[in-house]
Amino acid sequence: MGKENPAEKSLNLIRGRLCDPTFVFRPLSSSSESNYSKLKFIVSNSITEGCNNSILLLGPRGSGKSAVLDLVVSDTLEEYPDSVSVIKLNGLLHSDDNCAFKEIARQLCMEHHLLFSKMASFDENSQFIIAMLRECGLAHKTIIFVLDEFDMFAQGKQRLLYSLLDAMQSVTSQAVVIGISSRLDADQLLEKRVRSRFSHRKILFLPPSREEIESLLEHLFSLPADSSFPIGYISQFSEKIKSITSDTRFKDMLRTFLNANSTVNSLVKFIFRAVSFMNMESGLLSLENFKAALSSMQRQPKLEAIRDCSVLELYLLVCMRRLEVKEQSSYNFISVMKEYKTIHDSFQTSDYYAQNVCLRAFEHLREREVISYAETRGQTQTGEYRPMKLLISASELHQGMRSHACCPAILVKLLDH
Repeated sequence: MGKENPAEKSLNLIRGRLCDPTFVFRPLSSSSESNYSKLKFIVSNSITEGCNNSILLLGPRGSGKSAVLDLVVSDTLEEYPDSVSVIKLNGLLHSDDNCAFKEIARQLCMEHHLLFSKMASFDENSQFIIAMLRECGLAHKTIIFVLDEFDMFAQGKQRLLYSLLDAMQSVTSQAVVIGISSRLDADQLLEKRVRSRFSHRKILFLPPSREEIESLLEHLFSLPADSSFPIGYISQFSEKIKSITSDTRFKDMLRTFLNANSTVNSLVKFIFRAVSFMNMESGLLSLENFKAALSSMQRQPKLEAIRDCSVLELYLLVCMRRLEVKEQSSYNFISVMKEYKTIHDSFQTSDYYAQNVCLRAFEHLREREVISYAETRGQTQTGEYRPMKLLISASELHQGMRSHACCPAILVKLLDH
């Protein structure tokens, strides 16, 4: 095996960083106002003060809830190695109360080197967990319960949540229940008896700010100044990254992407794809790499549908658009055919088809959800007479036709006027 060149080494290094959530979220946790700091304070306070706490981490998927929690747990275990036990459940796997109690009992037995009985009943597992909470509390050991997909635990009888939170009312217990959910109303799903025992603390995970994004990019793209990279290459790579990130075109591109995909996870995927386009000869990234990444991630199903349309289907779409421009509030297949005939008579186009062929094309467009019936009422009417509407905007239609391989020039002209 030959020695890895700087380009391959930097590519693998950055990809490795992007695949490591704890590395990605570390710079986003430095501020005292960060979600990391807020959660770390609550967990540390529970350990040092010997008190019970419950909290919900809420935000869209990919916003960093689990990654930040893993950072907090990792740092807490390092700081208090003999004072913390972590029990993890997932609502998609353990939403059944019996299954959840058995899994908690299993993890507690493993953590404290006890014999776990698969045959233990629900009540036996429940009593065992309460006893372990009491014993750990007396030993000043905090148990952190992580309930991922928290809303799934709230779908059933909520016996698990009630039992945990009720046991935490005891003076001797010492525990933290941390729920993770992408539903912002997760706490509203709780029964009254559970809600009364819940602390109602919530941490919201919002899209990253401009300063956080700049900090993250610097963190991801900074190469280590050690002997594994040539000094000249490190400075050249850094200068190129600085040039790209300060370019207004890059900032516009990033803004466009984040408007549609605002989570950190989406941003990481975008950067990963851009890095994958890196020129391996120069070993440097370019603005074109990020443009290519944006283009490949901006999948537009409506545009793809238009590009796959037949010429006849394009005519029908243009006719519908022209009727909308004429402020014809309601139109159907019959009125579209009249517009189609008007275009043919005015421009003597060679593309003219019989009505039954047009009707099949019309139905094909509806099946592909490019057009639809304007309302559900009037289903007794035949398809030709039911009001229709376009499901694509004028700009999407225009863009799709311009990129269509066989679109007649007359159709583009008709749209422009």
